[in-house]
Amino acid sequence: MRWVTRKNASVDRIACPWLILRFVDPEAEFLYVPVAEVAAVAEREGAIPYDVAGVELGHVDGRCSFESIILKYGIEDPALDRLAAIVHGADVAADLGVTPEAAGLKAIAHGFAMVHGEDDHRKIALESPLYDALYAWCQHDVARAQKAG
Repeated sequence: MRWVTRKNASVDRIACPWLILRFVDPEAEFLYVPVAEVAAVAEREGAIPYDVAGVELGHVDGRCSFESIILKYGIEDPALDRLAAIVHGADVAADLGVTPEAAGLKAIAHGFAMVHGEDDHRKIALESPLYDALYAWCQHDVARAQKAG
């Protein structure tokens, strides 16, 4: 399946491909286009739009796109919920303080964006191991909390 969003990705538009590839569609292909072209490309390519205004898999009801994808695809995983809180805080400026890890993720994601500019596929390739590691940390954190509780 093809997925399409705005070019010049950071935080949510890189975290979402990681989520999609790991939990929804391991054969996913991602298209990054100017914001004004997302709807037309989605229609022409039969692609699923995400992280753009007015779409189901965007910022809806206080959720970031990462959270909207989790909800849409019914993914139930406490560690992924923990990661979603971090992604949300890093992506939504007003919620940066929701979890302490969000500020670090925001700084790292924006650093990748500064170094790699609009090479969004390169950012996915380079940042995916970061999300793998953060997810592993979330799994450990959730397990530790469950043992303590």
